[in-house]
Amino acid sequence: MKRLVSLILVIITVSTSFAQKIGGTWKGKLNAGNQKLEIVFHFTRGDGNETTCKMDVPAQGAMGIPVDIKSLTEDSVSLQVDAIKMVYNGKLTGNKISGTFNQYGMSFPLELESGEQEKLNRPQEPQKPYSYKTEEVTFVNEKANANLSGTLTYPIGYKENRKVPVVIMVTGSGAQNRDEEIFGHKPFLVIADYLARNGIASLRYDDRGTGKSVGGARKDCTSEDFAEDAEYGLLWLKKNGKFDKIGILGHSEGGMIAFMLGAENKADFIVSMAGPGIKGDSLLAEQQNAILKLKGIPANYNVESIRRDMTFQPKNPWLEYFVNYDPKYDIEKISIPVMAINGSNDVQVISKSNLKVIKEILSGKNSKNLIKEYPNLNHLFQNCTPETAFDYYNIEETISEEVLKDIASWINGL
Repeated sequence: MKRLVSLILVIITVSTSFAQKIGGTWKGKLNAGNQKLEIVFHFTRGDGNETTCKMDVPAQGAMGIPVDIKSLTEDSVSLQVDAIKMVYNGKLTGNKISGTFNQYGMSFPLELESGEQEKLNRPQEPQKPYSYKTEEVTFVNEKANANLSGTLTYPIGYKENRKVPVVIMVTGSGAQNRDEEIFGHKPFLVIADYLARNGIASLRYDDRGTGKSVGGARKDCTSEDFAEDAEYGLLWLKKNGKFDKIGILGHSEGGMIAFMLGAENKADFIVSMAGPGIKGDSLLAEQQNAILKLKGIPANYNVESIRRDMTFQPKNPWLEYFVNYDPKYDIEKISIPVMAINGSNDVQVISKSNLKVIKEILSGKNSKNLIKEYPNLNHLFQNCTPETAFDYYNIEETISEEVLKDIASWINGL
C-alpha cells in the first residue's frame, strides 16, 4: 500500500538574523543506497521575524513536513524532525550549505543550494482548457456525515439525454485528493482525461478529510468506512440519471474496495488496478520482502513477523482491519464483469500471487472478465525496470498508454 505511516508534527519557530540569508527554498540530492533522493527545505520568515521550515521528499510523496529549527547562527543551521528521527546539521559556505543528514543512526553528506524546485515533466497531464465538460459536485455519506467533493467529467461531445457509461474512482491507502496525487503524479486526472476522450464519464473525489471534502471522522476509519463513502458516490450517480452502466475503478486499496462493493452488487462492473487478492497480512509480508530486496537488504518477513511487529506499534484500526481482511470471500460473491490488472514489477501488491487468486476464483464466472498482468509495469502502472520499480517520482510517465487503452476498450465493450 502506498503509505502506512502518517506524520503529525508541530512547527517550532525561532527568530534569527541568519534566516534572512537562507530564506526561500534550499534543495540537494541525498545518495541513499541505490537511490538519489531530492531533499527540499522551505524557509519562511513571519511578520515577527521568526523563521519556520518545512521539508519535502518528493520521491517518497512526503511534502510539507514541519521541521523543528534547533539553531540558527550566522554560518550554521541545525534542523530536526523527531517523528522520523532526522537531524540535519549544515554550515553556510558561500552560496551553499554543506552538512550531514542523519536518520536512524545512518549519516549521509547533503549539500544544499538555494533555488526553486525544478518543474516536473508530466507529459500525460491534461492542460486547461479541456476539450470536454467538467463539473464540481458534492455527494454526502449520510451515515458518517461526510460531504465528499469531487469532479464529474463528461466525455467529449456529451449531449443531455444521451446516457453514457461512468466510473467512480476510488483511491489507494492514505488521505489523497481526487487526482490520487502522489509522488508528483496525478493518475486519476490522467485516467479521467483518457476516458473522457473515449466516450466514458467519471467521478473522482477527495477522500474524506482531504481537499474540499469535509465532515466525517477519519482518525479511526478502516477500508469498510471508505467503501461506504464510495457506495454513496455510486448512489449519487444512479440518482443523477445521466448514465447507463455505472462502475467502480479502484487503485490498490481502492481496488479492494471495488471487490467489497461488487460482492454486494452495488455496481455494474469493476476495474481493479493492483487490488489485493490475498489476505492483508500475507500481502504486507510479501511487500516488505520485495521492497527490502530492492534496497539490497536481506529479508524474510512472514505473517507471524508482521503481526509481531504490530504489537509494538500504536493501535491502528485501519491496519488491524487490513491485515485481517481476506478479499477472496468478497471476490467469490461477484458475478458482474471484472477487469483485474497489475504489473509484473509491482513491489507493493505482488502481481503473481494476487492475480493468481483472483483468476482462480473468477474463472468461468463471467465471459466479460479480464485478468491481466502487464510486463515491466510497477504499482502505479508506469513502465520501469525491476531496479526502478519503486522510483515513481523520477519516472515521467504517469500511467502506461497500453493500460489506459485497455481500460477504455474494455468498458466500451461491455
